[in-house]
Amino acid sequence: MASPIAFASRPSGMGRARLGSLTTPHGIIETPQFMPVGTQATVKALTPDDLRAAGVQVILANTYHLSLRPGHERIARLGGLHRFMGWDGPILTDSGGFQVFSLAHLGRVDEDGVTFASHLDGSPQRLTPERAIEIQEALGSDIAMAFDQLVDGTLSAPEIDVAMRRTHRWAKRCLAAHTRADQALFGIVQGGVDADLRRQSVASIASLPFDGIAIGGLSVGESKAQMQAALDVVAVAVDLAGPLPQVTPVHPLGQALPGGAVGQPGDGHHLVRRAGAVGVVQEPQQPGALVVGQRRHPGLVGGLELLLLLARQAVDLVEEQHPDTPSLPH
Repeated sequence: MASPIAFASRPSGMGRARLGSLTTPHGIIETPQFMPVGTQATVKALTPDDLRAAGVQVILANTYHLSLRPGHERIARLGGLHRFMGWDGPILTDSGGFQVFSLAHLGRVDEDGVTFASHLDGSPQRLTPERAIEIQEALGSDIAMAFDQLVDGTLSAPEIDVAMRRTHRWAKRCLAAHTRADQALFGIVQGGVDADLRRQSVASIASLPFDGIAIGGLSVGESKAQMQAALDVVAVAVDLAGPLPQVTPVHPLGQALPGGAVGQPGDGHHLVRRAGAVGVVQEPQQPGALVVGQRRHPGLVGGLELLLLLARQAVDLVEEQHPDTPSLPH
């Protein structure tokens, strides 16, 4: 099955950083790119028009939460996630793996998948690689994520190794279950902060026919220094895996802190996101204010604009310092 996305990138001349253009069925995403999170099909306190005005090019939505409420079948009957949320641009959905981790006290993991209790009403739920793909195909996102087993980054290497190898097996099952031709599928690299496990995971995921690579298993208890070291290992391993940096977008899952939104693209990563970043980064001096009813909320749109501005400034800086770099095809 041909990939529904096209990705072109070029060296920035600044370390491993690359500039790219990711073409999806619902539009082009320039990379590096900050991706705001709309967990339940909406970015809190912002309308689609607000997001467009701020320059947002892609939104993330959450598989687990949408499957419970309002339900992926209902969203599909209403015309899919784009129509449901009034957003005509690209959408990326996660697989639910993070919620399995964060709600671990409500469930148990086995080789086939995860059984857990709904955080809404306690009803029994089952999530498997096949189920995660089924939900994301019903939602109709442009980019879907493979179902992975995320574990605490402070666990021992043997414990992380078990989860990593299960993630690799689940990745193959996700690929086998995925049938939607207009939706890309990214594989997820795991391995905690262990350098050898990270290299093994990159080699395994890169060997499979995914449309992109996501870096999981970070921001889950490890220090910032450990996280950066793991990202460095993955960046080098991806370089050694072949042509991936040139043809495959790389997405570090949930790692875009306000102070690091520009630094991570310098590691060769293309899409960064952070839940609640609109609320976390509040810059009253930045342009833009959200109007809700008769109340103005300065800084909400401005904070999002700031993050997007930082990402674009990084791109502009590269192009200014390297004017002979060829432009990307569109």
